[in-house]
Amino acid sequence: MDHREFEARVKALQKAAQSNEPPSAIISVLESLRSAAPTEEMLRTTKAGIMIGKLRGTANKDVAKVATEVVAKWKKGIEVEKKSKGNPTSKVPKGSVSPASKAASPAPRQLSGNKTYEGDLEKRTFKADKVSIARTGSQVRDNCIGLLYNGLAYRSRESEENVIMRAIEVERAAYKAYNGETKEYKDKIRSLFQNLKVKTNADLGRNVMSGAIAPDRFVVMTSKELMSAEQRKAEAELELENMKKAQVPMAEKSISDSLECSNCKKKMVSYTQAQTRSADEPMTTFCECMNCGKRWKFS
Repeated sequence: MDHREFEARVKALQKAAQSNEPPSAIISVLESLRSAAPTEEMLRTTKAGIMIGKLRGTANKDVAKVATEVVAKWKKGIEVEKKSKGNPTSKVPKGSVSPASKAASPAPRQLSGNKTYEGDLEKRTFKADKVSIARTGSQVRDNCIGLLYNGLAYRSRESEENVIMRAIEVERAAYKAYNGETKEYKDKIRSLFQNLKVKTNADLGRNVMSGAIAPDRFVVMTSKELMSAEQRKAEAELELENMKKAQVPMAEKSISDSLECSNCKKKMVSYTQAQTRSADEPMTTFCECMNCGKRWKFS
């Protein structure tokens, strides 16, 4: 289960708990999370452990039991993760490459140090930060690195060194994914920049910087995947509203066989009536010729 799917299920659980849905619905989501193996970073960014920890004290014993089991399983997984990081990897002869490293794509490099940016977060750009983007020997690619830097640095306290490192990695992944300086490559870089600059989508930049979203994954994400949960919700609500509007039946117009269009002389006239004046006045009739489209009214 990747970070995005895990986050979606955690939010579904939170919604079910807050909406007081039946215990069976909450347990169903908990069971789907039981099979997950979240990293410490995933738990930290989603706050899943805190939320499920609260469910251990719920009045429903079945929900509390499953929540306790899920938290215990995750704790064991984190302990194993920490131990594996602490153990030195087996030595490989100098100059050789292990089979595993050949198969896997390079993981994002770890961010360096604890240095943070202290300037105006809203106005960060590679020019303002005095960072050189001349990294590839190609003006097109270097400009793309600069654009990515501006997107990743926006409202971020990450150091200049960390931001340029990630920008270079993302550009390199896009260059590889879209076969060089193609139109698709340029369009994707612009799309990534635009999504990074959305104020309600701050988690996107943070996840790329932290490595939760790897560069090679970031550059192939769809427009919907790049959206924040808030943006996806707003889009879904708009789509539902438009669908409801489209399903509203149109008022059926009456067709008269006695009214004749003065323009085309056809007796194919539809009409509607409305009280446009005082109640003791006759109704106004609005006519439209279904043949030529001419419209008129009379009382």
